[in-house]
Amino acid sequence: MSGKVDHVVIAGGGTAGWLAACTIAARSKRDVARPIRVTIVEAPDIPTIGVGEGTWPTMRGTLAAIGIDEAEFLVATDASFKQGSRFDGWRDGSAGDSYLHPFTAPVGETPRAAVSAWTAKGGAFADAVSPQGLVCAADLAPRQKAMPGYAGALNYAYHLDAGKLVDLLKRHATAKLGVTHIAARIDGVERADNGDIAALLLDGGERLDGDLFIDCTGMRGLLIRDKMGAGRIDRSDVLFNDRALAAQVPTAPDSAIASLTVGTAHVAGWIWDIALPTRRGIGCVYSSRFSSDDAALETLRAYVAKAVPDAPAPDPRLLRFESGHLDRFWIGNCLAIGLSAGFVEPLEASAIVMIELSLRALMDAFPTDRAEMDIHARRFDRLFRYRWDRIVDFLKLHYVLSDRTGVYWDEHRAIVPDSLAELLTLWQGQVPGSADFPMVDEIFPAASWQYVLYGMGGKAPQLPATTTDPTGQVEQRARQLAAALPTNRTYLDTLRAQSAQSPQTAGCPA
Repeated sequence: MSGKVDHVVIAGGGTAGWLAACTIAARSKRDVARPIRVTIVEAPDIPTIGVGEGTWPTMRGTLAAIGIDEAEFLVATDASFKQGSRFDGWRDGSAGDSYLHPFTAPVGETPRAAVSAWTAKGGAFADAVSPQGLVCAADLAPRQKAMPGYAGALNYAYHLDAGKLVDLLKRHATAKLGVTHIAARIDGVERADNGDIAALLLDGGERLDGDLFIDCTGMRGLLIRDKMGAGRIDRSDVLFNDRALAAQVPTAPDSAIASLTVGTAHVAGWIWDIALPTRRGIGCVYSSRFSSDDAALETLRAYVAKAVPDAPAPDPRLLRFESGHLDRFWIGNCLAIGLSAGFVEPLEASAIVMIELSLRALMDAFPTDRAEMDIHARRFDRLFRYRWDRIVDFLKLHYVLSDRTGVYWDEHRAIVPDSLAELLTLWQGQVPGSADFPMVDEIFPAASWQYVLYGMGGKAPQLPATTTDPTGQVEQRARQLAAALPTNRTYLDTLRAQSAQSPQTAGCPA
């Protein structure tokens, strides 16, 4: 099949489908030379899997690019600010065992300079090289009223209600970006002579043709797997977790709103804790090989009883998943984005950022004609196989450096991918740097690896002393930010009050 790519059909809604619709339509509206029609087909009776999500700072650029105001987004999705992740109990489980992975990069002219200054000073790595730890410890927001939307004093992302995000994206796509929304189930697929998808056959008898089909049908992979024959690469041999108990815990209206995702290790996995203005999303991630569902439920309830003493015992939802991804993400004129492409455990919140990076890769080299699509597909497949490998290595890093006891942790340390083992060997004599992660859009930059490596107790190499001490800059900057920034609770409550009074003109609070 040949011809211009003028009509993109997205199969499935959810976060992936509606982000795809908004991103493609918004870019097309700016490119008047070749407008693209966007149609999304969403089954009306399939709920969103999301239970409360963490994002990466890339989300700010994504929302700005599709034309959503930040204040509107924060109110509509019950969102809060995320400035990184804190890991409790991952090193050995002792009292005070905690380290930080902030979003603001370490200070210093080079990674070597930052690490050298830290080794000279001692203490926690993140506290020595970033002011964000002090800001997070005080539950402060990363921005002030006078700043333009999506700008901050520190790098930040969001925690949000996934269902409300989908509602916002859907309204924006259909009302402002010209996306056509069809509420229908996909009954079948009509194939072209060359194996491409020619059209989707809907349950109402409608035939929906298109030039490029994006599979956002979730873990089922209705198009990319069932129809186009993509295979799956299992990564559960490296990442063992395959279940999560997800709960929503109500909180008091005046309770503090944390600036971090908190991940707390337990005997067979870890617990996430995400604070929103009206509730906390708390979930127990675990491996069914090492823990029963009942034991995981007790672990979750014990955590909630300690973290939110006045909350009722949670009645969580059980989520089953397998860590893995496709062997090919783009076949013919069908591209998988979101859960249809793959999923690994939710540690470090890679799911939504992979949607964003997939869409960025698509739009930066959008196929104008079917004749060039196979070239784009091969490039896309190489890039995203690399990215999935880096995700697996980065998540595994959290486990292999742990000194926690027990069979679950012992087996994690016993299985290390060759690519990660190679990096750990290199880092005995050098610090993680750009040479180790050469891609322009690394999902986890070198700074992230430094925060986890040294936060987990990894030994820094012997380095020459630096001529400057960036740690003094960190302390001064931390004091300035602590004096200038509002708390998350003050910022978000004021924003919600302003929005209720004047929904069209609400701005950002002090």
